[in-house]
Amino acid sequence: MRIRRPIPGVDQNLLIKDAARLLPDPTRRLFLRGGLSVGALAMLTGCNIVDGVSAESVLRKISEFNDGVQAWLFDPNLLAQTYPESAIKRPFPFNAYYPESDIPEVDGEDYKLDVTGMVESKEEWTLKALNALPQETQITRLICVEGWSAVGKWTGVRLSEFLKRVNADLAAKYVWFRCAEGYHVQIDMPTALHPQTQMTLQFDGKELEPKYGYPMRIRIPTKLGFKNPKHVMELNVGNRYLGGYWENQGYNWFSGL
Repeated sequence: MRIRRPIPGVDQNLLIKDAARLLPDPTRRLFLRGGLSVGALAMLTGCNIVDGVSAESVLRKISEFNDGVQAWLFDPNLLAQTYPESAIKRPFPFNAYYPESDIPEVDGEDYKLDVTGMVESKEEWTLKALNALPQETQITRLICVEGWSAVGKWTGVRLSEFLKRVNADLAAKYVWFRCAEGYHVQIDMPTALHPQTQMTLQFDGKELEPKYGYPMRIRIPTKLGFKNPKHVMELNVGNRYLGGYWENQGYNWFSGL
């Protein structure tokens, strides 16, 4: 009879719980119902769990699996829920990986959005030029990975329309954003083309405040808040995976809702 010995440096119960949290909903229910185990994790990921390092590898593979399932399930035509004006949270909470005192100062008069990568028109865009484009308003919920959410009123340009104006290669895999404070994040092209993905220039009927991302942020109501970059300075279209600030630290890359 084979005896399963404890894995050095690994709490098996915690590993199983962490792995279950990373699995997408339908798969999570099936595995929990069937009795998720270290052996099942090894079979699912192809990794032999012998120590803490290999346990981390298993969790990474589970996370990648989750990203793949979410991307496969994503419906580019399914709209996120919208809300009435009465649902708007005022004041809207500030969220960032830095304190409010460290909000970057961007001069709107000198602002230029760099457009790079697989696009025909690589001219810089001023804030005035962005504001001259057709605008749409949405009242949608921002959901933070930390567990809170709030409804806000966002006005700006459809990212899909902007990409068409600069003749971006819409068959490319990714759109990547660089922000004023050094933050960066990348999204898949189907999400970039979603009708609610927006280059936001106003919040609650007024010019975007610095704490909400002035002069321009990307609003994506189909993704978690950390995928909604603020103070965007560069937009890049390409096929190379560039990761993101939080994704490079282990957060799920797709992070859809």
